[in-house]
Amino acid sequence: MSIQSKSLIIAGALTAALCSVATVASAEDAMEKCFGVALAGQNDCKAGEGTTCAGTSKVDFQGNSWKFVPAGTCMTMELPADGAGMMRNGAMEELMRDLPEA
Repeated sequence: MSIQSKSLIIAGALTAALCSVATVASAEDAMEKCFGVALAGQNDCKAGEGTTCAGTSKVDFQGNSWKFVPAGTCMTMELPADGAGMMRNGAMEELMRDLPEA
């Protein structure tokens, strides 16, 4: 294999690596934290007192746990009403609803 062929292979590999990094970065940029939308045990992080991080929420739609959602969708997501018939919405900050009993 010639030096020119090896150079082309290396250049192609570097280009592919840089493209994949750019794709991952843009995908992360298109996400935002949304509190109160995760199902029990499916939060991405933060689940209040006595929990550690991802997957530690105790109840569905726990207000003090969050999940990454597509940017711009957090507060418009359709969620089921709570037991009292009150509509739920996601929020950009912690909520004091649907917290597990102590």
